[in-house]
Amino acid sequence: QVQVTESGGGSVQSGGSLRLSCTASDFYYCSYDLTWFRQSPGKEREFVSQIDTDANTNSAESVKGRFTIFQDSAKNMTYLQMNSLKPEDTAMYYCKIRSRGGNWRGGYCPWYYGMEYWGKGVLVTVSS
Repeated sequence: QVQVTESGGGSVQSGGSLRLSCTASDFYYCSYDLTWFRQSPGKEREFVSQIDTDANTNSAESVKGRFTIFQDSAKNMTYLQMNSLKPEDTAMYYCKIRSRGGNWRGGYCPWYYGMEYWGKGVLVTVSS
């Protein structure tokens, strides 16, 4: 079973920075896209940022210019660098990885296109 693990959450003051990390087991040889979502109390889960194994990225307008998503392929890690944090960024942040159905790095990926896995989330709290 694929395990998706996030880390790096915490509490910071407004204007501060945090870096979230996400890794998924058994995806080393898979083409995938990885997406960060967040959910605040009483609100729906919302898209934050996405990257794929071709290094294409996309981010929500609310975080553009402040958040950067990037990956260290050798370490099989994806990061979300969050700068200039605001109190409205306070939320649980979730990482989701989804198979694009292709093999990568010369290996074999056992996951079909569209199979996706979620992490349990990390809490980010930004105080004013």
